[in-house]
Amino acid sequence: MRIALYPGTFDPVTNGHLDIVGRAVKLVDKLVIGVAINAGKGPMFSLEERVAMLEAETAGLGGSTQIEVRPFETLLMHFAREVGAQQIVRGLRAVADFEYEFQMTAMNQQLDRDIETTFLMADPRHQAIASRLVKEIVVLGGDVSKFVPPRVKDRLLAKIADQKA
Repeated sequence: MRIALYPGTFDPVTNGHLDIVGRAVKLVDKLVIGVAINAGKGPMFSLEERVAMLEAETAGLGGSTQIEVRPFETLLMHFAREVGAQQIVRGLRAVADFEYEFQMTAMNQQLDRDIETTFLMADPRHQAIASRLVKEIVVLGGDVSKFVPPRVKDRLLAKIADQKA
């Protein structure tokens, strides 16, 4: 069974993330979406909320590929071994992404040479989307409809309303 791990913070999940999921499932039998706890990034959504959003938004995307959403707080390569992944899937949007990912891949290879990293280029429609920017736009009253699914937009607006209350 070909198993891949697609890790990220997903705070929130964007159309760009879902594009990568939709293409990654064509390459493997099982895709594990690893939701990083990463409290250091100061996520807007709790771990449970991010997992729930991903489960809702990826339901039905897998076709014959099984999709599993799991939180993790260990070293990425330890988690990859734990889930039996032979590859890590990463999305690339721009040269800046490539520089960071190149470094991470080199380090990961030193930790486990049996796990490959597969890069999928972002669809041009999604290259500018970053969760950080989506949060900034919504906080400042902008429309994020082009960047996130409708249910995620609703959750963002509700989260902002709760913070203002």
